Amino acid sequence: MTTSLRIAVIGAGSISSVHLQAYANNPEAKLVAVCDKNEARAREKAERFGAAQVYTDYKELLADPNIDAVSICTWNNTHAEISIAALDAGKHVLCEKPLCKTVAEAKLVEEAVRRSGKVLQVGFVRRYADNTQILRKFIEAGELGDIYYAKASCLRRLGNPGGWFSDIEKSGGGPLIDLGVHVIDICWYLMGKPKVKSVSGNTYRKLGNRANIQNLAYYQAADYDPTLNNVEDFSNALIRFENGASLAVEVSFTLHALKDEIGVKIYGDKGGAEIEPELQIITEKYDTILNVTPQVDQLGFDVVKGFSNEIAHFVSSCQGNTETLSPVEDGLEMMKILCGIYESAAKGMEVQF
Repeated sequence: MTTSLRIAVIGAGSISSVHLQAYANNPEAKLVAVCDKNEARAREKAERFGAAQVYTDYKELLADPNIDAVSICTWNNTHAEISIAALDAGKHVLCEKPLCKTVAEAKLVEEAVRRSGKVLQVGFVRRYADNTQILRKFIEAGELGDIYYAKASCLRRLGNPGGWFSDIEKSGGGPLIDLGVHVIDICWYLMGKPKVKSVSGNTYRKLGNRANIQNLAYYQAADYDPTLNNVEDFSNALIRFENGASLAVEVSFTLHALKDEIGVKIYGDKGGAEIEPELQIITEKYDTILNVTPQVDQLGFDVVKGFSNEIAHFVSSCQGNTETLSPVEDGLEMMKILCGIYESAAKGMEVQF
């Protein structure tokens, strides 16, 4: 392998920009190509970030021996297919979350990782954030003790992106698989990744995409279509783990809420912590409760820095210098949780593992 990791980005939609910028800023990476079905969009991104090659067929890209690794930034329903093809072509893979749409697909990806011997990093970007890694040090030192409960919420009052996000065939679901994957995963990661035992979940389609609302802006996908929406707009769940710990989660694309909210809270028998919206640590000293605010540059999740850290870690992993923080096994376990919640909601009963 050359000194610089030769990178291609497959999928030139919105999320690709943070990948491309992070690679462009990384001295250990060299952007080689951008691929998208929309050639004009791929060419615009390639020119903006300095990639020489443009592809419209990812299979042609994967046949290029001058590419060492790929970032997959496509629709969720193509993640497994492209990841497997890339691994079998001898490329390292950074796959945007979620890993895929189903547990069966996740197992196939895991098999491809094992037979290829290549790195696959799942895009759980919040694991790589500075505030997450700071809190990890406190947890690993035993400051929170035995973590037995966590609560995660990511509530948008108006924020259905539409387009492929609202098409269940392409996305696999709504806010649960799009937003819930982030907050569930960061809790699970900080809890020490306990084995899931059961889930009990609900999904609701009550408000639709609320395309009628005026005077309030929100992100809309490039392929936004107000007539298409067959995903849930709200989901909640209780996840139980084999070690006795539990995690409660609630997520929405749209909800009659006063304001948008994000919150990630973790509770142990020696202390607690919040990592969203800002890092705080709660402890007890000399019979007094203390709320501790770390003195750091960024208490909240910094999107640009988070992706920069994630990409840097991926590059280092591909070069054999470190291990990924988000391997394929974690992507599989997360698909068990997400699909379990959808199954529980559909059946109206708890799902056991």
